[in-house]
Amino acid sequence: MIDSDANDAAMAFARLAVELHDASGVDETVDAVVQFALQALNCTYAGVALYSRGSHPEIAAVTDPVVADVYDLQLTSECGPLVTALRERTTVLIRDTTTDDRWPEWAAKVAALGVRSVLDVPLATGGAARATVGVLGLYSPFPDAFTEDDEAIAHILARHASVALASARHEESMAQAVDARKLVGQAMGILMERFDVDGDRAFAILKRYSQDTNTKLRDVAQQLIDTRKLP
Repeated sequence: MIDSDANDAAMAFARLAVELHDASGVDETVDAVVQFALQALNCTYAGVALYSRGSHPEIAAVTDPVVADVYDLQLTSECGPLVTALRERTTVLIRDTTTDDRWPEWAAKVAALGVRSVLDVPLATGGAARATVGVLGLYSPFPDAFTEDDEAIAHILARHASVALASARHEESMAQAVDARKLVGQAMGILMERFDVDGDRAFAILKRYSQDTNTKLRDVAQQLIDTRKLP
């Protein structure tokens, strides 16, 4: 006999997998993740913070402004469960912000916002040596809101989200690379026609201007296309 709760959970994650697959980019992917968290877990608010192309985490999605406040307090001070989950790639559970003493200053401010329970789950793919790409944050105005089942479901959701995010970022990078090649090709065509040079020479001109001005080749090409002038 199939357990109805287990079957419902399996169906819910199957629907999530389809939604994540159909998401058109990173923004749509994280939005799907936080909305699913509200439905599947005992949380009132949810959010995702991701490492950007640099080394600093940024707020990627929130279901309520209070989550942005919770994140901002940590990103500014570089202290709190979110930062710990990112750096140590470990799950952090706070049963009650009014009694937890690991980050007392942050906890007091978060409790004042009406958040009592916090569950931060790292998002990562690959082996242990891989850096965390982000954190899924779950929040409740009630103490001891998250059960062992909630934590287990949050980890499953995090794995789904990690794979989907890696795929979305790869597709966006590929799309950007294709776009850059098109722009450079168009800019080369302008130079070839204007100065009667071949493709190799036109590309060398773009590359030299890119290096001399410390500007990305794509941006040099875009400026030439837009203004018909090199930087």
